Amino acid sequence: MEHSPLARIDKWLWMVRVFKTRSLATEACKKGRVMVNGLEAKASKEVEKGDTISVRKPPVQYTFTVVGIPKNRIGARLIPEYLKDITPADELEKLNVKLSAFQGYRPPGAGRPTKKERRTLDEIRAMAFDDTDDWDE
Repeated sequence: MEHSPLARIDKWLWMVRVFKTRSLATEACKKGRVMVNGLEAKASKEVEKGDTISVRKPPVQYTFTVVGIPKNRIGARLIPEYLKDITPADELEKLNVKLSAFQGYRPPGAGRPTKKERRTLDEIRAMAFDDTDDWDE
């Protein structure tokens, strides 16, 4: 496990596969969605071993601890050597809630929903995605 002492935050997030491209990581930094040790980070902020990084990818706020700095983008199997995921379980649960509210749950082999089930699903979706913002003002 060969690694250098420092790396730019946008590059590190890309190398450990938090973001698919480096430009997406840079854009997240510009939007204020990346924090290092509790402070908002620009893309050029250098991280080192032991830093705590928070990344907001709506609806979840992921939290990582830097274990190492790779020289290049690494394979998915090597990620635990370079970062420790300390995201709270309640944050990860937000992914499951959003997904189940959007799709509704139907057991495999249950077939198409009945008219009554379909109306219920539509009501649930309407409540989950209710836009209460005042766009006209």
